[in-house]
Amino acid sequence: MIVNINVNDIDYKRDVKENITLLRFLREEIGLTGTKEGCGAGECGACTVILNGRAVNSCLVLVMQADGGKVLTIESEGQDGELSELQKSFQKHHAVQCGFCTPGMIMSVKALLMENPAPTENEIFHAIEGNFCRCTGYKQIAEAVLDYTGKKCGEDMKYV
Repeated sequence: MIVNINVNDIDYKRDVKENITLLRFLREEIGLTGTKEGCGAGECGACTVILNGRAVNSCLVLVMQADGGKVLTIESEGQDGELSELQKSFQKHHAVQCGFCTPGMIMSVKALLMENPAPTENEIFHAIEGNFCRCTGYKQIAEAVLDYTGKKCGEDMKYV
């Protein structure tokens, strides 16, 4: 089947098997390996990308479901080998340890920021609740996002 998809502002037209996932398409068909496969079952969030403005687990989306759509991957962050400001904030706040979950985490946060450029700490935690990290601890991630938006941790915290 022919799929037409825009990935990181580049149009792709490929003949693919109808059962290929968006994750496999990104990694194997067009060589974007920043999106990671963790569990392959939509539980860990390592494969998170933004599809038509929403964070999705690319391991659960068939590429045919994304036909005609717009996808953003971690490769859309940064330019010319430089980190984006969001990535720099993750680095500054030590929100990265082994780095395996980081692409998916950043894409979940980016989807949130596209919708809400000034999220609260609770909104950040809600946005990344589908992303599993074994190394860092989620507090540093929230601190990185809040710093990126100009807020401070605890400034508006209301635990739910």
